[in-house]
Amino acid sequence: MIITVLAFLVTLGVLVSFHELGHYLAARSCGVRVLQFSIGFGKPLFKWIDRNKTEWMVAAIPLGGFVKLVNGRDPNQHISKEDRPHSFDVKPLWQRSWIVAAGPLANFLLAILLLSLIYISGVPQLPARLQAPIESSLAAKLGVMAGDTVNEWKAEGDDTFEEVISWNALRWLLLDALTAEKGFSLQLTSVSGGNYVIDFPAERLPKMDPDTDPMKQLGIFPELKTSNTQNGSGVNVIESFELQLDPVSAFFYATERVWLITKVSARMMLGLITGKTSFKQLSGPISIADMAGKTAQFGWQPFISFLALLSISVGLLNLLPLPMLDGGQLMYDAWEMVSGKRIPQTLEELFQKFGFVLIIALTMLALFNDLQRYLLS
Repeated sequence: MIITVLAFLVTLGVLVSFHELGHYLAARSCGVRVLQFSIGFGKPLFKWIDRNKTEWMVAAIPLGGFVKLVNGRDPNQHISKEDRPHSFDVKPLWQRSWIVAAGPLANFLLAILLLSLIYISGVPQLPARLQAPIESSLAAKLGVMAGDTVNEWKAEGDDTFEEVISWNALRWLLLDALTAEKGFSLQLTSVSGGNYVIDFPAERLPKMDPDTDPMKQLGIFPELKTSNTQNGSGVNVIESFELQLDPVSAFFYATERVWLITKVSARMMLGLITGKTSFKQLSGPISIADMAGKTAQFGWQPFISFLALLSISVGLLNLLPLPMLDGGQLMYDAWEMVSGKRIPQTLEELFQKFGFVLIIALTMLALFNDLQRYLLS
């Protein structure tokens, strides 16, 4: 329990701090004065004021944070003549958009840096050697056999194959194809040493559906070898190799991973609207705390990997075009760019109230899902 609580606080602290730091640095780069920088909400546990008169706080409720800027559109602010040139609302549209977008972008950058650290230090990876596919799966029908090793991958429409270095990499490529409903080809080596190519056409791929597992229907999973213990019982042994890259290669490989994971995650979020993804997959603070604690107990690399994945999710969530989120403000900016005028302040305040209610509702739904998973099952 202690490890779980500490891991949860570290997770939220790191993700929130980096997100808000993105807003803060972007605001400072554009000459906007920052009034407050808070990690958490509610009553401040401690605070201090720096030489730029920014109040830094750590508050009692760790579920988020905020950066408060000098802003003439805030009815609760009385801006002095001296601060007026440093107000958020008087800055050009591109600067205001940059300040808003910098928070989510900071989360994507954090994910890249965290994954880079893992690849530099060396991380165990499963080989892309496949187990026997389930008989009814698409892989079985197309001729995939036990022990086949995936060497290369090509998306439908691409001219050349790309190397597949591990099952870990192949899994995200498969999820990318399934969520995009786009066919692909695999270049495999059989147990006997022969090479061959299998095409997985888009029209035959399993469809994303909230009530089914498309990966199971696809039938591509890593091979787990079985060995005998001293008492004669069989156990699954996971064979792995270490992937270790130099800093430059690690950064570019991590960037590719983050881009791929972001695409898959974005389509899964869109699936909540289209009905292809179940709302039961929404996770709240209990799930985050549980995963933080479990990954921390397995070691620093699983915990860092979890932080990276969650940082991508935080970046994406904040880009959703909902009032109260960064994406909502960017939606207002898009309107201003097209129409040439800002959204009326009264309408923006109305949208903010609607967005607040919607976010609370989604949060309660996620919390309800957590209770079902951990307390009611």
